[in-house]
Amino acid sequence: GDNLTPKHSKEDVLMRAAVYQGSQKFDIEDRPDPTPGPGQVVVDVIFCAICGTDVHAFLYDVAPPGTVMGHEYSGTISRVGSGVTRWKVGDRVIGGGGEPPPEVGTSRGPRYNYRTQGFASTDVRAYAEKVVMEEWQPIPLPEGVSDEEAAMCEPCAVTVHAVRLSQMKLGDSVAVLGAGPIGLLCMQVARAAGATKVIVSEPVPARAEAARKLGADAVIDPTKEDVQERLVELTDGIGPDVIFECAAAKSTLDVAMDSVKRGGQVVLVAIVWTPTDVMPPNWMAREVSMQSSFGTQPEDWRIALDLIRDGKVSMAPLVSEASFLPLDNIQEAFEALCEPSNQVQMVVKHG
Repeated sequence: GDNLTPKHSKEDVLMRAAVYQGSQKFDIEDRPDPTPGPGQVVVDVIFCAICGTDVHAFLYDVAPPGTVMGHEYSGTISRVGSGVTRWKVGDRVIGGGGEPPPEVGTSRGPRYNYRTQGFASTDVRAYAEKVVMEEWQPIPLPEGVSDEEAAMCEPCAVTVHAVRLSQMKLGDSVAVLGAGPIGLLCMQVARAAGATKVIVSEPVPARAEAARKLGADAVIDPTKEDVQERLVELTDGIGPDVIFECAAAKSTLDVAMDSVKRGGQVVLVAIVWTPTDVMPPNWMAREVSMQSSFGTQPEDWRIALDLIRDGKVSMAPLVSEASFLPLDNIQEAFEALCEPSNQVQMVVKHG
C-alpha cells in the first residue's frame, strides 16, 4: 500500500513499528501516522502481548518480510474516520472481538490452511504504536478491567472457544498439557466451566508455580515423571475426561491421546509446527476422539471479558511489571521466547 513508501516530508508525523525482516530479525522503523478512512478508527496501542503464534512465525520464519505482527492488544481511540458513530476519541478498546457485518463474512474459505495462508495479511498490527481498524472490529473495555488485562483478552477468548467446543461437562476431570499463557488461561476457564479436578503438566519451574498459584489440583513435571502414568493415577485409574493440549511439544499430542479416558476427548489448542509422532494402537481401542480448536468467535471475547471482570480468570501470575518490555527490546524478547523460557508472558508496552 501507499503507506509503505518511505518518502517522508518534514511535516509527516511518524510512529514506530517493529517490522519483521525475515530470517528471525525485527527492525524498528518509522512509519507515517495512519489516517482512518471512512468507517475506520485509529487505535493508539498501550499494551500488546507477545503470542506464541508470533513466536512460531519468527522461529520457523513463516511471516513474510515486512509484516508488522501483534494481535493481542488494548489501547485508546485517537482518531475516527467519517461516518463512524460508535466510537469517540479517548474510548478504551480491545483490539478485536467485534461482530463483522453480514457483508464482510469471513475470508477463510472452505479449504483454509493456516500453515500456508495464516500469515498472508499485510495489515499493520500492534507491534506498531498505532493501528487502523474497521469500526466494527474493536470492542469496548468495561470498567474494572485494566489495559494490561485487556491485552490478554484474545488469548483468554481462544481458551473459552476451546472449552465451549469441547465435550467437557460439569464435574469432569481435566488435564492441561503446558502452562504457558494459553495453558494457564485454559485451566482457569475449564474450572469456571465446572471442571472439578484440573491437572497440569509443565516442565518449566516458573510456569509450574504459576499453575499451582492459579489453583491446579496437581502439577506434573514431565522431565521427572511419566505424564501418562501420573494422569491415570490421579484420576483413579481411568484417565481424565478431557485433555487440553496447550504445549505443542514434540510428543504431547500422543501423550494426550494415550492418557485420556475411554471415550474421552483431546482438544488440540496449541499449534504444532513440526511433524509429530503418534502411536495409534496404544489408544485406538479406547475409542478416544480429537477435536482441534482454532481462533475465536465474537461471543468468546465477550465471555472472556466477563470472566476477567468477575475474577474467575486471574491474570496476576501471567502479567506483572516483569512482563513488560519496550518496543526496542522486541528482538531479544523473541529470541528468549524461542528457547524453553522461564518467562510466563511478555508484553510490549508502548510509549
